[in-house]
This record gives sequence, C-alpha cells and structure tokens, in this order.
Amino acid sequence: MNTVTIEVADRHTSEAQFLQAMTTGRPVGAYITFPNMQALWATLTAERWDIVRAMWSAGPLTLREVARRVDRDVKGVLTDVHALLDAGVLEKAEDGRIVFPYDAVHVDFMMQAAALS
Repeated sequence: MNTVTIEVADRHTSEAQFLQAMTTGRPVGAYITFPNMQALWATLTAERWDIVRAMWSAGPLTLREVARRVDRDVKGVLTDVHALLDAGVLEKAEDGRIVFPYDAVHVDFMMQAAALS
C-alpha cells in the first residue's frame, strides 16, 4: 500500500528521517511535513480535503473533472489544487492532469499544553 504520512514536525525531526533513510538505505515512506499546526490547517482546509477524497483512487483527472466531482467552480478549485500541488499532496501527470498518487493517508500530530515558564 502506498501511504503518505502528513505530520507536524520541526526541522530537526525531518532531517533525522532523511538521514535515517540515507544511512540505512531503507525508504522511510512518503512524508509531507508542516512546521506547525497553523501551516497544516491553512493548507489542508475542509474544501481541499474534499478534493483529495474526490480524487482518491480515481487516477489522473482534469481540473474540470475535479471541479465537477466536488461541485465547485473551476477557478476556486484551481487555487486549491495549486496549494495541494505546492504541498506535495497532489502531483501533475505527464499529460498535465492532476493525480492523488497515494492509496492511504496517515495524519500524525500531537497537541499538548505549552509548558509554563
């Protein structure tokens, strides 16, 4: 199964994952990492999750087809698709169509109260 892990992690954690893959030669899987919760929620809005769900297992789709599947105007979907492309959630196929290249998504983050000084 081709799973992507979406996580909130600092730069140190991301670099450690990269170094682990480089030193062991074993892939650690696909990761999309955000530096904080605000960046994650600004990128992965409810409407953008709708796009991801509509594209799940659909193969490459045109922008118009994505807009039709989520029942939204093409211009608004275009903006959201570009944000998802920039984040690495979606990819562009060779023919220019858009694809969600994963079979599963694992979202991984922890929230805790900030330590009092």
